[in-house]
Amino acid sequence: MFASHRVLALASALALSGCTGGSGSSETDASAATTASTATTTGTSTSSASETGSSTTAASESDTGSPGIDYDAAGPHPVANDRFVLNAGDRELLVEVWYPADPSAAEAAAAGQSIAEFVPAGPDREAFDALLADLSPAGTIGTRTQTSAAFAAPPAAGSWPLLVFSHCHNCVRFSSYSLAEHLASHGFVVAAPDHAGNTLFDSGALLSDEFLMTRVGDLQAVIDALTGDDEALPSSIKGEGIVDPSRIGAFGHSYGAATVGRLAQEDARILAAMPIAAPVENPIFPGTQVAAIERPLLFVRAEEDNSILAVGNNLINLNFMGANPPVWLVKVRDAGHWNFSDICGLTEDFAAGCGEGTRQTVAGEVFTYLDIDVARRLAGAYALAFFDLQLRDNADAAAYLASPEPAEWVEVSVRE
Repeated sequence: MFASHRVLALASALALSGCTGGSGSSETDASAATTASTATTTGTSTSSASETGSSTTAASESDTGSPGIDYDAAGPHPVANDRFVLNAGDRELLVEVWYPADPSAAEAAAAGQSIAEFVPAGPDREAFDALLADLSPAGTIGTRTQTSAAFAAPPAAGSWPLLVFSHCHNCVRFSSYSLAEHLASHGFVVAAPDHAGNTLFDSGALLSDEFLMTRVGDLQAVIDALTGDDEALPSSIKGEGIVDPSRIGAFGHSYGAATVGRLAQEDARILAAMPIAAPVENPIFPGTQVAAIERPLLFVRAEEDNSILAVGNNLINLNFMGANPPVWLVKVRDAGHWNFSDICGLTEDFAAGCGEGTRQTVAGEVFTYLDIDVARRLAGAYALAFFDLQLRDNADAAAYLASPEPAEWVEVSVRE
């Protein structure tokens, strides 16, 4: 039932190795040409989205961002999630939505739900329950099994920016739900579809430009539904006007990174995009050209990415150099491909990024990947700062984006 990600690693390595890097410069040149920041921080633990006593200043209702936001910490809102089935042409998409909840949902959000609740009852749920039951202590290093969200709770009053998320090859819509919860706690609505035919339970779609556009169409259908008050929307968010259709961004991981890159190229509604752990322009997807993307981008690069390997990481650098400013590149030391996700270690094919591994930067060297909680926390902080700047015009975010947070793990380059 569960598809192997070794195929992804092999296909990516073979395809990307044929690239001569025509869209940019070398990694050395990229570092020399960019603005490297020097501010530092020690980093702190992130509270749950429903925890009280946060130092974060609330962004009330539909305002444009508040000063003094602690991007690393949970926001002022409890988080809720709900799901619906969307018919998009001949495709049936299961869509998850995370959103800032009414304060009355705080207790339910603190209790959360098992990650298994994301999977509808039936054979897929039985198979997923078996995966969770088989998690070894090593596996639990990466897989987060309990949410911090209240299911179907009423939304907080206000109109909020919308972010769409695209999952990795043969993954699931909730594979980065920690990022979604963090963003929702700070006043964003995050929506993620299962890309039918390309999930943990329903695989078979190829890494191709044609299916990339199918995935782009999935995200566009989700945006249409949430900005058009589609009849398929659940009652918890239907008719409330919680989405501001003028403020839309996108983020994605791996195949999802390539997906949101093309989405930003094709759809003028997307004001900013954040690709995580993959280049958006590469030989697998020839229709994407970073020079044709007229929106700000923030690339996240895992330095020990054993899926896209060094050639993929070099392409991320070339994408960064070829993109239209403003553009950011966040390099994360000791991070692996699934280090930023919530399913790292769920199966052996999602193992690269949690626990022990072998470096791709130093052949044969065994090491321990960056702590999974640290990796997810910093990805959430940079996502929040990036979209806070691009969708809420909060000037405080620019300073955060120019700095390595925490400095011992992060290097930031900016082209403005």
